[in-house]
Order: sequence, then C-alpha cells, then structure tokens
Amino acid sequence: MKKILIVEDDLSIAELQRDYLELSDFEVKICTDGESALREIKENNYDLIILDIMLPKVNGYDVLKSIQDTKDIPVLMVSAKREEIDKIKGLSLGADDYITKPFSPGELVARVKSHIQNYERLKNRYGGKPKSNIISIRGLQINKDSRQVFVNGKEVALAQKEFELLLYLAQNANRVFSREELFERVWGLDALGDNATITVHIGRIREKIESNPSNPQYIETVWGAGYRFRV
Repeated sequence: MKKILIVEDDLSIAELQRDYLELSDFEVKICTDGESALREIKENNYDLIILDIMLPKVNGYDVLKSIQDTKDIPVLMVSAKREEIDKIKGLSLGADDYITKPFSPGELVARVKSHIQNYERLKNRYGGKPKSNIISIRGLQINKDSRQVFVNGKEVALAQKEFELLLYLAQNANRVFSREELFERVWGLDALGDNATITVHIGRIREKIESNPSNPQYIETVWGAGYRFRV
C-alpha cells in the first residue's frame, strides 16, 4: 500500500483529502504544521507528499527545500494562492506539481496516482548495466543508476523532476519537443499541466549545467516549437 503524507493546517480539508485517498487504497498520515512535517519526513518514508504553502511554524517553501536536500520523493504543492509567481516559486524549489485551491478531491487523487506511477515507471526504466546507463556529452555526464549529474567533473544537484527532464531530453537528443509533449512524457500527465511547469524546470536545469544559461550549449529553445537537447 502506497503511503501519502498530507501537510495541511486546515484539518477539515486534510481529512477530506485523506478520506478520498484512503478510498483509493492509499495509507495516509496528516501533519498540520511544517515543524511536525519535517520530523515525520525525517523519520518515515512516503511515496508522495501533498504540501500546503501557508503553514504554521515552518512554511511550505522551507519544508520543500528540506525535502529536496534529503529525499527523492514526488511533492505536490497545494495553495489558495493564485498568482503565477507563487506557482513558479514552488516549481523552482523542486515541486513536481502545483494545484490551486479550491480543487476537487477527485482531481487530487488523479494527480497523486499519476505522479506515483510515473515516478516508479521512470525509476524502473533507468535499471540495467552501468556502462549503458551513463550519458556523456561535452563535459556533461548523466548517471542513470545513481541519478547523478556532473559538469566537467563537478557534481551538480538536480531535483527529481529536473533530473528526469534532463535525462529524457538527453536520451532523445536533437529532437524538438513541445512543452506539452515534455509534460506528458516526463510528468505522465496530459491536460492537468501547463507551460509554466516546463519553462521553470528548463530554467533551473540551465542554471545548474550551463556555463552561460542565457546562451545554452545543451538545452536549446526552438522558438515557436519547444526545446531540443543538442549534441
């Protein structure tokens, strides 16, 4: 049974989310503040975290930063904030998805299932012989087994979805993908996504692997079409 952690200060909302998830055969734990959530995440393993932004004691952004430093786990951020800057900030910090309140419990369950299935599918895809699981291109090395990325011998830390997006592009080098295609292929979702997710993640990857992010040598923007990994 897959384990979900809900971090939400409104207990009535958290309990509603829990009830729908339990009906779909998930095991669910609730934390109502960021401090208790950090302890829970440190002490236990979960398959996905549903994380609110506005939390007492420690806010959702700081909880997310801690998760990215210590865990490899999908994070779905939820918030009543509707401004695009809030979504961009959450995605920039490594969230896998962002959903704005109010939303239907059915949509939440659908997103949770999709993210877990896609995460497991991608991890299984990266199994195999070590030699065939290392991609080396002009000083960039991607190790699919260890999920590590090196630039000129120096390791760079990528969030889960940043790694998966970079790997997918590198494995399909010189092919142009639209933002919609990348969201569907890497996130495993179709109509549930938007262009901001891909744009933010590409920007974050470039900051980490490119010597000059404004003039990238690896991930190119093909104007009016999407992105291409150049070899």
